[in-house]
Formats: sequence, C-alpha cells, structure tokens
Amino acid sequence: MTSTFPLARKGKPGYDVDEVESFLADARRAYSAIDGGGLSSDAIRHTAFRVVRRGGYSVRHVDAALERLEEAFAARERDRAVAERGEEAFYAEIRQTAQELVDRFARPPGQRFRRASALARGYHPADVDAFADRIAGYFQNDDPLSVDAVRTIAFRSRFGGYDETQVDVVLDAVVRVMLAVR
Repeated sequence: MTSTFPLARKGKPGYDVDEVESFLADARRAYSAIDGGGLSSDAIRHTAFRVVRRGGYSVRHVDAALERLEEAFAARERDRAVAERGEEAFYAEIRQTAQELVDRFARPPGQRFRRASALARGYHPADVDAFADRIAGYFQNDDPLSVDAVRTIAFRSRFGGYDETQVDVVLDAVVRVMLAVR
C-alpha cells in the first residue's frame, strides 16, 4: 500500500491520515475548479489536523506540503486578481496593505497592538516587538525574512500581553503581502 506521506516515526505523534487525505482531496477539487472552489491560501494556512499517537502522517512532511499548497493557491489568487482588476490596481492594494503594516510597526514598542486584559494571557510584547522590527526591516530595507519564519514564529505568553488574535491577523496580512509579491 502506498501513502501520500511517510508515517510518523515510532513513538512520534502524527497527523490523522483520513483527515489529511480528505483535506487533500478537497484541495485538489478546489484547485481544479474554475472559481477556486471556495478554498483560499488563507484557509490552507489555518488548516489543522487531529494529532494521533500511532499511525499518523509525519507532521514535518504534511506541514511542508501545506506550505507549498498555500503558495500555489496564493499564486493563483494573485493571477486571478491581476486578471480581474489589472496589475496596477492589484499592486496598489498590496502596497497599501504593506504601508499599513509598516505604520503599525513604527509605533513605539509596547504600543503596537491592543493588550489582553490583565487577567488574560497574550503574546509577550517584547517578543512580538522584536519580530515586528524584523518585519519592518523586511519591508523598509529589504532585510531577509522568509515566509516560513512568519508562518512559524512562536511567542512566549504573559498576562496582559498583546492580544493574540490581533497579532495573528497582522501576521496573516504580512504573509499575504509576502506571497503576493513573490
């Protein structure tokens, strides 16, 4: 029997095989559909599978495939947007989003995002601000930063930290801009 991905090594958790296969079948149909089939690069980026203790697909291999799939969908979305609105309008919109991100990251450290309540955990502001500086360097100075670094960044948490949802939404926008200009 052949499988789409290698299985996780013995003793290592993996992704539920049926969930992964079902998602990939849906993704194939969506990519083949003329209208995009309702699946977007954003949805792919937020896809999560149930983790199983035995017999699951290798997390590393599935995650790498999801990244390639996200990039393929993003390229197709870019091509469609350019065809519908024109290249100039598409890139004007991307530049506007990038400027909004740069403006946010120009705020003083500790004030770049809304705070969680003092009784709720959020992302550690020092970690987020340091990464925000890296992103600003990417946009303003062409400093190196990979899409994968943005996708996989992890922050410490603390009470009263930055609101996690808001930070995640901004990071998603960063990924969208980075993929749009590839």
